[in-house]
Amino acid sequence: MSKKNFLFTSESVSEGHPDKVSDRISDAVVDAFLAADPYSRVAVETLTTTNLIVLAGEVRGPSSVNAALMEEIARHAVKDIGYEQDGFHWKNAQVQVHVHSQSADIAQGVDSAGDKDEGAGDQGIMFGYACNETPVLMPAPIYYAHEILKSLAEARHSGAQPLLGPDSKSQVTLEYRDGKPVRATSVVVSTQHDASLSQADVREIVRPHVLDVLPEGWMCPEETFYVNPTGRFVIGGPDGDCGLTGRKIIVDTYGGAAPHGGGAFSGKDPTKVDRSAAYASRYLAKNVVAAGLADRCVIQLSYAIGVAKPLSVYVDTYGTGKVDEDKLSTVLQQLMDLSPRGIRTHLGLNKPIYARTAAYGHFGRNPDADGGFSWENLDLVDPLKRAFGV
Repeated sequence: MSKKNFLFTSESVSEGHPDKVSDRISDAVVDAFLAADPYSRVAVETLTTTNLIVLAGEVRGPSSVNAALMEEIARHAVKDIGYEQDGFHWKNAQVQVHVHSQSADIAQGVDSAGDKDEGAGDQGIMFGYACNETPVLMPAPIYYAHEILKSLAEARHSGAQPLLGPDSKSQVTLEYRDGKPVRATSVVVSTQHDASLSQADVREIVRPHVLDVLPEGWMCPEETFYVNPTGRFVIGGPDGDCGLTGRKIIVDTYGGAAPHGGGAFSGKDPTKVDRSAAYASRYLAKNVVAAGLADRCVIQLSYAIGVAKPLSVYVDTYGTGKVDEDKLSTVLQQLMDLSPRGIRTHLGLNKPIYARTAAYGHFGRNPDADGGFSWENLDLVDPLKRAFGV
């Protein structure tokens, strides 16, 4: 039996967090390759530290996306985030590009040839999750943690709060009663700021961005509202801590409320099932919950490198399901081809749509007209209802 009354906490980090700066650069490189050739293969990691950006990885794509362009992409990403400080400046940072051609051994397992369908880009397990705690069918703690930082970032970019810096983190603890979130018991926000601001100033700048995000009456007590609890936060971003692609996978997904397969998303083209199958499993789980077939749903997919068909499709509705889980698994596989190629085709993933995913979560976002966040669409709701006579 799952617990009904408990506290649960999730954290988020902003676009200016060192790891997220790295994710953004890596995904911007993916977008550049896919814009030039939608069948490019990309696996690029980024390291960021004091006035240094290092890109490394393997690619197969048009020669127009060369080292010079990747350097330009990195600088543009850092500028867009807002870093113009002495220790990390978009214009002055050194950029090193160590990107080479994809291994032929990997390529032969992934490419289609003759009557052989395209295989998965690697082995692995991927999870997708949805629940009815929020309008976007995401767990409430991670949803509100993201929204607080998005609100702060919008105020910074708009000029409404010019003395805030790009680097920030949030953490939200919610109380659950009878399995439903009812209020925040604590909120933590750490945000980079100009040296002229006092701790009291920062606290009052942050406060409305928490109050406006949480539902009415959910604000935590004043004594458990923590803003910059370690004190002054002037030096931030990669100048304060080294950043690496793929280190914030729980922030990227469900805030710890659901399993994660272990693979990161950023820097990878959609032939990598770490990315595409995680998107597909979220898409299926979200449609199951939106169709009213369960209050909570987790889906696991597993793959072997070079093999097109998933090795397993696991569905768990945590006892909240209105239909048989085995039949649900069968119906989902009928509604969507879960081969790597089938996923990319169904969700339209061979597009330059990934830089926007690098901060504030890959899930719980609104689908974009150009195909971004296509895995958040609810176009399987009606077919699922028909399949079960709902």
